[in-house]
Amino acid sequence: MAKRSAAPEPNDSDRVEGFAHPRENLDLLGQDIALGRAARALRAGRPPSAWLITGAPGTGKATLAYRIARYLLAHGATDAGPEDLAVPLDDPAARQVTAQSHPGLLVLKRAINPRTGKLMTVLSVDEIRRLSDFFGMTSGAGGWRVAIVDTADDMNDNAANALLKMLEEPPGNAMLLLLSNTPGRLLPTIRSRCQRLDLRPLPDAVLEKLLAHHLPDMSASERAALARLSGGSIGAALTLATGEGGALAQEADRLIDQARDPDLLALLALGEKLGRMRDGLDNFGNFLTEALADRIRAKAHSGAGGLDRWVALLGRLEQGFSRATGLNLEPRQAVLTAVRDLSGVARRGTL
Repeated sequence: MAKRSAAPEPNDSDRVEGFAHPRENLDLLGQDIALGRAARALRAGRPPSAWLITGAPGTGKATLAYRIARYLLAHGATDAGPEDLAVPLDDPAARQVTAQSHPGLLVLKRAINPRTGKLMTVLSVDEIRRLSDFFGMTSGAGGWRVAIVDTADDMNDNAANALLKMLEEPPGNAMLLLLSNTPGRLLPTIRSRCQRLDLRPLPDAVLEKLLAHHLPDMSASERAALARLSGGSIGAALTLATGEGGALAQEADRLIDQARDPDLLALLALGEKLGRMRDGLDNFGNFLTEALADRIRAKAHSGAGGLDRWVALLGRLEQGFSRATGLNLEPRQAVLTAVRDLSGVARRGTL
């Protein structure tokens, strides 16, 4: 198993426990279209001032962002580097990126609340305002400054408006990389000022290859099962492989199977369990919505009708879990609310 090389920072929320952080990761398989588009723009010397990198959690958004950042900081917007934008980890710029010490790179994410020691629920305007000072500094080695916002979905309204002002007057030799799981929720004016790099769910074959690298001691059949359960996300696959991820995925499937007649005591126990786990509610919400989406896709491919209410339910569940995790709501209530909605739809016809 590929272990992480350093202790996690308190706000390394994008790190899967036990594995390398995206800033240390050179593996970016299955995203050739997005990578190729970025590479052509960079190596031709005509990159946009802002890219919006979209895709489901765990599909490689942060890995691609750090790959772009390493290349720009090592080679600038030139064709001096390789066509796949690879920069070895022993390159001086890459070493600084890994150590979080490169003066030309700023990473913005939810900050630690000094009163509670926990992650804040939003990416605040104070964090976004750091961009102004950062882009106003003299360019570092290579002449470029790169800022990564991970994720733009976490911004509150004031932060979004502050970012928009930055996008309206982009500085020279500077690049802003916005990561987003749900770009439709961003301000249209923010989306319109960025070029899109859309990451797709990874095919099972690519996931199995990545899992063979990260989990060499696991059997091929177990890796294949993880690939099928992960919904095209290497992050989800690694989460499933560690801790209680697999159990949560099974709970999500069971909840859908028993939606017409849910077990209240079991749901309360599940809520308490999620409350004790790091990112438990967020992970469970992802597993539940992905399991439901898989069933909807399967029914659609078989020609079944009457799926509109299930598609609408999926959207409500995604929004509900996003709100619950963003506001740190009580997991038991979030689970009960989701199941109540699921049960109401299921009683009108199973999926």
